[in-house]
Amino acid sequence: MCCAIAGSVSANSISGRASVIDGDTIEIRGERIRLASVDAPESRQTCLDAKGRAWRCGQQAALALSDKIGRSPIVCLSEGRDQYDRILGECSVSNVSLSAWLVKNGWAVPYSDRVSRHYPAARRAKGARRGIWAGIFQRPSGWRKQYQ
Repeated sequence: MCCAIAGSVSANSISGRASVIDGDTIEIRGERIRLASVDAPESRQTCLDAKGRAWRCGQQAALALSDKIGRSPIVCLSEGRDQYDRILGECSVSNVSLSAWLVKNGWAVPYSDRVSRHYPAARRAKGARRGIWAGIFQRPSGWRKQYQ
């Protein structure tokens, strides 16, 4: 999934070209950044399409994120660190929030354990049957508990 080594870091932000690790994690110059307030399917996770056929929704979420980012520079504002010591970041490409874009396009769900500004976009994605909403899926948090 790609990329380069240009960018900058400050105490509260990191920027540069990013490599996509999975549907909600990127890496900029060796720093793993977990996109804040959303949860995308895990890389090995499968979902069912509208006809009940399994498809690799986790892989597709990562590919969609990679396509969105391309080779454009990313800017992330740190919101702290998670339990795996990754930066929790609100990241954007061309002034578009990656978390919001993932939810809007059906590739991630809002974190269910906190109030989320992403719930309206998730409802619209579900109604339009975009991304993982096109069929049946297990919430990523439930999938992790069951399979990891």
